[in-house]
Amino acid sequence: MVLIKSISGIRGTLENIPGESLSDVDIIHFTLAYAHVVILKNKSRKVIVGRDARPSGVHISSLVSKVLLEEGINVVDIGLVTTPTLGISVKQNNCSGGIMISASHNDEKWNALKLLSNQGEFLSPQIVKKIINNSIIRTPSKSLKKGSYTHYKSALQDHVNLVLDQDFLDIKKIKKKNFSIVVDGINSVGGIAIPYFLNKIGINNIKEINCNPNGKFAHNPEPIPENISEICSIIKKGNYDIGLVVDPDADRLCLVDEKGEPFGEEYTLVAAAEFLLSFLGSKNTTSNLSSSLALKVITENHGGVYSAAAVGEINVVQIMKKTNAVIGGEGNGGVIYPKTHYGRDSLIGIALIISLLTERNITLSELKKTLPSFSIVKKKLNFTGEIDDVINFFKKEYASFKLTTIDGVRIDFDNSWVHVRKSNTEPVVRVISEASNFKKAEALAKEIIYKLQLL
Repeated sequence: MVLIKSISGIRGTLENIPGESLSDVDIIHFTLAYAHVVILKNKSRKVIVGRDARPSGVHISSLVSKVLLEEGINVVDIGLVTTPTLGISVKQNNCSGGIMISASHNDEKWNALKLLSNQGEFLSPQIVKKIINNSIIRTPSKSLKKGSYTHYKSALQDHVNLVLDQDFLDIKKIKKKNFSIVVDGINSVGGIAIPYFLNKIGINNIKEINCNPNGKFAHNPEPIPENISEICSIIKKGNYDIGLVVDPDADRLCLVDEKGEPFGEEYTLVAAAEFLLSFLGSKNTTSNLSSSLALKVITENHGGVYSAAAVGEINVVQIMKKTNAVIGGEGNGGVIYPKTHYGRDSLIGIALIISLLTERNITLSELKKTLPSFSIVKKKLNFTGEIDDVINFFKKEYASFKLTTIDGVRIDFDNSWVHVRKSNTEPVVRVISEASNFKKAEALAKEIIYKLQLL
């Protein structure tokens, strides 16, 4: 039983125990709090609701919609969609906000409410705090007039058209390349969105695996190398140019090269940025503290300035806006391109990377060799102590090194680093380390974990 309240949304397991899981009671209370803190302060009072393919999403969507309607709020149901599709739809349809029902990379035993602003962006930490604090005291209003309920079926088409309008995209050149692509949609909304988008940019040789949006995840839904053996095996046995893997709400993108080898989720953003910076020239970038140094290296190689943010999409977005970054995201495969949407989006990631391979006429494995080479190790462990105690311990232990404490504690060494932080999405502490090779990164992570276990 878990219920996590953070800037990533209200997320929990589904035992339906109030206060200890994502129960009906909690869903009602948090939806009410969101309505009163965010929506009822807007003139339009219209909210878009969407979901990924988890079986629990239908019930939660119905419950959320009912609460909003009773508060006099108009609901636009866009059904099975990606999180970026919903964010874009909120802004394009001039809505007061949006609720995406998805627990991202967590398995089917979880679900979540992702709460968005009238800009289709995640709420600021300050607003989220108000919602969390208000959720325990909210009761339904005695609204004299209920809201209206409508369906909108063109949200994905709107999203795809927005990406197609970007000036870097040369569909004629992409068609000539005649790419052959394998798509793993984890039996969720990516199985709908990714093939549709590929067809629109002139790619018709598509092998779909796990693209039936029935919510029965064929493997661990986090798109990291250890979870994508099926697509790797298919590519090794066949003749394909690239593999695309997404998480259940398709805001994260993982790549597999033509040899069936994982590209590494850290390098999705790096590759996308490499193309964009080459296309635009000297510009700024942003990623979070747990993301690869490779983005900083290529940004500076192109004459730009790199900035780091705390983990969490909204934290990255806020720094991107402050620094006027042309691209940003997170090392989990999340690419944020402000010209389409201030949110992670697998479709824009695909567009940028396919464009890069087309323009340079190279394979994905050849591209990887041209990018800065780092190895990253990601660990997580259960931890019942106080995160402040962890931060204070490491501040003393590594006082002679560069420390960043805006999100847990990150320790920077020469050409390597380690980040220790409490997860926003799971009841764990994460330890992420990076160095010039895997052996060094693994040793650094083990050193930190050993010290954590002594606390």
